[in-house]
Amino acid sequence: MTFTLGPRAIAAGFKLAAFDRIGSTNAEALARARDGERDPTWFVTPEQTAGRGRRQRAWVAPRGNLASTVLEVIDVAPAVAATLGFAAGLALEAALRKVSIEVALRLGPGSPKYTLKWPNDVLADGKKLSGILLEAEAVGDRLAVVVGIGTNVVAAPEGTPTPAVSLAALGVQIAAEELFTALSDAWVEFRGIWDNGRGFTDLRRLWLERAAGLGEKVAVQTGTTALEGTFDTIDDAGCLIVRTADGRRMPVTAGEVYFGGAASVRAG
Repeated sequence: MTFTLGPRAIAAGFKLAAFDRIGSTNAEALARARDGERDPTWFVTPEQTAGRGRRQRAWVAPRGNLASTVLEVIDVAPAVAATLGFAAGLALEAALRKVSIEVALRLGPGSPKYTLKWPNDVLADGKKLSGILLEAEAVGDRLAVVVGIGTNVVAAPEGTPTPAVSLAALGVQIAAEELFTALSDAWVEFRGIWDNGRGFTDLRRLWLERAAGLGEKVAVQTGTTALEGTFDTIDDAGCLIVRTADGRRMPVTAGEVYFGGAASVRAG
């Protein structure tokens, strides 16, 4: 199979740069933006050798997984651009549901459940299926935002902070190319709802409907300190709001998040 954009993505004017193998789709997207690319463009490969996750963790995509990045050159403030990650999570969750329809019919209640974990993971049955990384640079008087989306299609890494899983292990037998086509179309929908930040209220509501751990016990590790409480909501800036035992609502901008039993272990 070859990578192709979906019909909605084509109609919306997106371009596609597909690679058989590449170091990092995010790095390639930023390089193109520095060289003058201004059109919305997807960079995609089934094998990534030098990708990055949050906090500079390595994100290597073995052949058959999906490493994809969308470049958007937009006129927004960096704080607003950061909320674009929520659109990415929603787009991937929608694409996953679309390509998993046959599995859902076959397995019924045993089919994978996809949820969104703050700030930028997509989970399947509580295990990490995908990670999302946003990076941005000023290009002239605009902002080049790259949204990297790495998805475990055929294999998942071991030893990650959150246990990981692949679509293949869940019984979803699809190719990275098929998932990408669905993702490119779903991105058009949720990028449109986001609307350069003007639609984040609606996007936030949709995200919370799919949020993992909402209302549950949570521990957030930030450096050497941990904040414990209940996952209350996300606010209008996309911050995680933790309600502590004494009733305070504490905003969190970054950190490792653990729910339920994992939260108890981390807190202990």
